[in-house]
Amino acid sequence: MAGGNAGCGSVPRSGAREILRGDFRMNFPSLRRALTALLMLTALPLQAREPVEHDELEASLAVPYQADNAGGRELVIELLFPGGSAVAVAWQLQIVDAQGRLQREWTGSAAAGDRRSRLALRWDDTDAAGLPLQAGIYTARLATLEGTPEQLQQGLAAVEVESALANPVRLPQLQQWDFVVGPLPLAAMPSFEPMPLAGSTSWLRAASDGPPYAIHFGNLHSQTNHSDGGGDLSTCNNAETPQAGAFGPAAAFAYADAHGLDFLMASEHNHMYDGRANGVSASATPQFANNLYADGLAQAAAYSAAHADFLALYGMEWGVTTDGGHLNVIGAEGLYNWEYNSSNQLIGSFYTPKSDYAALYSFMRGQQALGQFNHPDTSGQFLVASTALGYSSDGDEVMVLTEVLNSSAFSVNTTESETSRSSFEGAWKRLLERGFHTAPASNQDNHCANWGAAYSNRTGVLVPAGQPLTPQSFRTALLARRVFATMDKTAQLLFSSGERIMGMRFANSSALTLRVDYASSSGHLPSQVQIYEGVPGRNGTVTLAASTATPTLNPAPGEHFYYAKITQDDGKSLWSAPLWVTQLDPADAIFRDGFF
Repeated sequence: MAGGNAGCGSVPRSGAREILRGDFRMNFPSLRRALTALLMLTALPLQAREPVEHDELEASLAVPYQADNAGGRELVIELLFPGGSAVAVAWQLQIVDAQGRLQREWTGSAAAGDRRSRLALRWDDTDAAGLPLQAGIYTARLATLEGTPEQLQQGLAAVEVESALANPVRLPQLQQWDFVVGPLPLAAMPSFEPMPLAGSTSWLRAASDGPPYAIHFGNLHSQTNHSDGGGDLSTCNNAETPQAGAFGPAAAFAYADAHGLDFLMASEHNHMYDGRANGVSASATPQFANNLYADGLAQAAAYSAAHADFLALYGMEWGVTTDGGHLNVIGAEGLYNWEYNSSNQLIGSFYTPKSDYAALYSFMRGQQALGQFNHPDTSGQFLVASTALGYSSDGDEVMVLTEVLNSSAFSVNTTESETSRSSFEGAWKRLLERGFHTAPASNQDNHCANWGAAYSNRTGVLVPAGQPLTPQSFRTALLARRVFATMDKTAQLLFSSGERIMGMRFANSSALTLRVDYASSSGHLPSQVQIYEGVPGRNGTVTLAASTATPTLNPAPGEHFYYAKITQDDGKSLWSAPLWVTQLDPADAIFRDGFF
C-alpha cells in the first residue's frame, strides 16, 4: 500500500464506552480522532471517482484463538482495495466479553490500495485499565469505514443518524471472531459416528447406525478467464481483464479435482462477457457472449463426464457490488444480462434489469435456477422495495445459500493457509430474520489460479450415501438445504431434532429437543457450541438460545429457526443449515409433529 499509515490508541483508563444497541455500533468520537489524523496525510493520492466493479474494501481481522507462550497475541488487520486508486479507511477494533461489555478499544486510520496492507497490534490480554482479563470466551470486533478523508469526515454525522445512504461514505463493514483467555474450554458433545466422506477412505464405514448421507466438500464461488479470473499465480494480484486470464474453466476443474475438492463452480461475472469489467463495449456481440457461456457449460459437462468422482459446475455471478450485490445463479442454461451494444442487441440470452432483485428472483424461479448470496453486506445490497436484503416469496424459493465466510478473492496462497478471511454471518442472520430459507456456504471467490487451495474452508453438501454426485442429486440437496459451512475441511457438523436434520421444516407441539454432532479427522476438539434462534419475517435480532449440544427448548407458539455453530480448539468454526420449526399450541393443534 503506497503511502499507507496507521495509528493505534487505547481507551482512556477512566473507563470503556459501552456497546450500543444491536450487533455493534461504532464509537464515533474515537473514529473522528482517527479521521483527523488521516486528513493530515496530505501526500496520499486519494481521489474521489466513480465506483467500478471490485471497488470494494476487503477488511479482515485475524485473532489467534489462544494466547501464545508469552501470554498475549497479535491482532492483525488486513486491508485491500483492488479497484485501483487508494481509499481512506478509518478503523476501530474492540474487545468485548460474553455479555457484550467493552473491555478494550483501539482506533486508527490507513490508506488502502490494490496491494494488501497488514496492520499488526500486539496485545497482552489486558483490559482498558491494564488488568488481566478473566478467563473466558471473548469477541474481537472490527469496524471499518471507507471513502476519501473528506467524505468520511462529512459522512460520520449522517452515519450516526442512520442516513448515510445519501452520502458517498460507505456504511461500516464489520468483522468479528471469538477467542479464549485462560484455559481452553471444551464443549461436551454426544457420541457421533462420522458420516462418510465422498472419495475418501479415512471415514468410510457401514452407515447402518448413522446418518445415511455422504459429505461432498467443494467451492461454489470462483472465476476463470471467461470473466476476470484465471490469473497466473506468479503475477496475479487483482482481477484480470475479462477474457485475458491465463486459465479457463477446464483448468479450474482439474486444479480443484487434484486438490481434493468434490465440486467447483466457475461463477463468471455476467456483465463481463463483452470483454469489459465496467461499462459496455459498443462492439460486443450476442454471438460471442452466448457462445462463450455455452462453451463454459460444455466444459463443465465434459469434465464431469470424464471424472465420475467430481462435479464441475458452470454459471454466473450476477450483479454489481455498488448499488447492487453479487449472487450466484446455479443451473442457468443461458446468460442473464442487462447490457446492450451499439446496435441495441442484448449481450446475452435473457434480459434481466440491472440491480432489480425482485425481478431477478421471479425470473430465476421461472427458469428453475437456484441462487447463492455472495459476500452479502447488511446495507445497500439486494434491495427489494427499497429494503436491503429485502424479502420476496420468489427470492425465498430460489435463494438456497448465503456465504458466511470467504477467503480473500485475490489470494495466491496454495497451502490452504490464507490469513485474510471475511465473515458474513451477520448478514446471514439478517436474511434469515427477513424470512429467507438459506443454508450457509463457505467459499473462496478465487480469481487467481488456486481454485479451492487458498484456505481450508469448504461448503459441505449432504447427498444420500451411495448416490453419485450429479447435477440432479446436487440440486436436490441444495433445495433441501442439506448443507453446512466449515473453515476446516477435516471437520463435519450435523444438526438435528430427532430424525429431522438441518435444512428441514417441520411442525412441533411439545418440547423441542435439539442435537449438535461434530467430528474431526485431524484430532481437533470442540471448544464452543452455540445454538442460535430467530423468527422468520420478524426482521429482528437473532439470539443465542443454548450453549450445549443437546438442549431441550420450549419455543413460544409460532415460527422459529435454529442453527448450530461449533468453534474448534484452533478457532475455526462450522455453521449448520437451520431447522425451521412451526411451534404449535397444543390446545389448538390439529396434528402433532408433522412434516411439511
